[in-house]
Amino acid sequence: MHGLYDDSGKLQGGRILSEADATLQIELDSGKRVKIKQAQLLAKFDKPGPAALIQAAQTLAQGFDLDLAWEFAPEGDFGHADLARDYFSASAGLDHELACWLALTGAPHYFRRAGKGGQFKKAPQEQVQAALAGLEKRRLQNLQIEQWTAELVAGRCPEALQAHIYKLLFKPDKNGPEYKALVQAALQSKRAPLDLLQTAGAITSPYSFHWQRFLFEHFPKGTGFQPLEAPAIDALPRANVAAFSIDDSSTTEIDDALSVQGLGSGTVTFGVHIAAPGLAIAPGSALDQVARTRLSTVYMPGWKITMLPDSVVQAYTLVEGRDCPALSLYVTLDEATLEVKATESRIEQVPIVANLRHDQLDGIVTEASLTGEAPADYPFATELAFAHRLARHLKAGREAVRGKPETFNRPDYSFKLDGERDAPPTGDETVHIGVRARGTALDLIVAEAMILANSTWGLWLGELGVPALYRSQASLAPGIKVRMGVKPLPHAGMGVAAYAWSTSPLRRYVDLVNQWQLIAAIRHGRTAALVAPFKPKDAELFAILSSFDAAYTAYNGFQQQIERYWCLRHLQQTGTSTLTASVMRNDLGLVRADTLPLVFKTLGVEALARGEAVRVQITGVDLLTLDLHARLLERLAAPAAPSDDAEDDDEAAQAATPITVAVDLTDAQAADSGGAAG
Repeated sequence: MHGLYDDSGKLQGGRILSEADATLQIELDSGKRVKIKQAQLLAKFDKPGPAALIQAAQTLAQGFDLDLAWEFAPEGDFGHADLARDYFSASAGLDHELACWLALTGAPHYFRRAGKGGQFKKAPQEQVQAALAGLEKRRLQNLQIEQWTAELVAGRCPEALQAHIYKLLFKPDKNGPEYKALVQAALQSKRAPLDLLQTAGAITSPYSFHWQRFLFEHFPKGTGFQPLEAPAIDALPRANVAAFSIDDSSTTEIDDALSVQGLGSGTVTFGVHIAAPGLAIAPGSALDQVARTRLSTVYMPGWKITMLPDSVVQAYTLVEGRDCPALSLYVTLDEATLEVKATESRIEQVPIVANLRHDQLDGIVTEASLTGEAPADYPFATELAFAHRLARHLKAGREAVRGKPETFNRPDYSFKLDGERDAPPTGDETVHIGVRARGTALDLIVAEAMILANSTWGLWLGELGVPALYRSQASLAPGIKVRMGVKPLPHAGMGVAAYAWSTSPLRRYVDLVNQWQLIAAIRHGRTAALVAPFKPKDAELFAILSSFDAAYTAYNGFQQQIERYWCLRHLQQTGTSTLTASVMRNDLGLVRADTLPLVFKTLGVEALARGEAVRVQITGVDLLTLDLHARLLERLAAPAAPSDDAEDDDEAAQAATPITVAVDLTDAQAADSGGAAG
């Protein structure tokens, strides 16, 4: 004796081994024995075999007219066998009854289950109509998916996909028809999604792809500003200094300037002057909302997205030839010993007499000229000489706290694109990649002055109990990263007791926030904590910290990616086929180029030691994924001694990882099952 039973909507059958009042034991064709409830049993029979009967029922069910069955089915509960006799004939056999059960079970929008044992009930008419409309919508959607898939495979990108290309690639709705079409087309054409879309014309150029992807993720409303005016700043006392800034010629957001007074008197006052937009931009104002949304200026070769509108930047930047509102830190020092005697902070108008430029002076203002070993025929020679002596003194003091000297074995690189532009680059420009040694005399002067200001002001705010946003590092041990917080904690990497970014308020929102707190401190002293815009344990301050940290990391990541693009373009433009490099991570097969800021995988270096010099052959460049393919040609030298630069290996390795998209081709199964449901 055989039995067929309901296994959660699936028809199963086998030989009945035993039967009790409430249960049965059935042996399936596979030999597996199952125990079922009597309520699950649909039929008992001698022949044919279960498999043959199920096959016959499935064949009959394929032509079952659900609309007709729903029309004449009774209003109350009914059994599938009764409906089979009404639908087929009064002499309907077991195969017809089971065909009816299969059809009704597979159409929940027409018929509801009314318990086990083959009992059903008609669905309400409005539910049937809604379900049929949904099925029709799904059918049409599947047709649309098929059409879009065919277009992509044929090398054309449908407009519906073109309009959402970056969402599809990086933040897709995996249930959407556009995504399913892209997955199916990639599988049918046996091509990677990026390659498929580029061939179909959806990606017009690799540079545009990287630029538009960044805008999609971080500037979905565009990079323009609404019309906003720069508020005026009330009259301030005029400082009796002649201040000068030191920046690159391309710098328009000049945040900082320096001054030196009292040379030759035995007591020198060294001034650090910071642009003061915080005097005009009020927390919560429209300009503040703009700055808080952007959080930082975004830098890239040939272009930048500023944190504030250019008209606002120009109102507060420290441009030469005018008196500029500034927060000034004055450090009084013994001219001979450089011992700090006093510090004072002021809000004032600072005369900016010159904007000195790195690229014009780096080869002129040398360490030899600053120390008197060579002529110093340039402006502010004596002031720069003192600033350089002070900078070396400050650096030595930090290194003593740090426990070891700072070493910079790799140069800084500059990227210059041919031509002037009033719009972002297209990616086809000729790029010139130059080298600047790290830690030049002018670099050292500016860096130490800013560290002095950020650490002095950070400690002072902490003493006053005025909260601020700090950067700290617990130690120089491997894996200990720089963190942001609201407490003045030591920064081991800098070798200072506290470090609060305060010297770039035109281009970093953290600095603007800290400037508001500093303004309160300068104006109110010990009572500043009561009137500062952000109070201790202010939830708003923590929210700013979190948002800034995420945005700053993303912006830096984009800058690295777009500089990598220009490095690869440089290789193409110069026809470079080989590079010298050093092994960086043999476990990952990574090397670092000697003459470019470029880390990439190279076949054949896995067994070489870190630091070993090699020559590699470039075998391929992919501007879309930013991948560089190379293989080892020859070993050149023994490993060099490890340096502090090893600390950023993880970041460099991440930058060398090819860009990936969020399109998973295994989703095709889900797409197919979605289509089958229709």
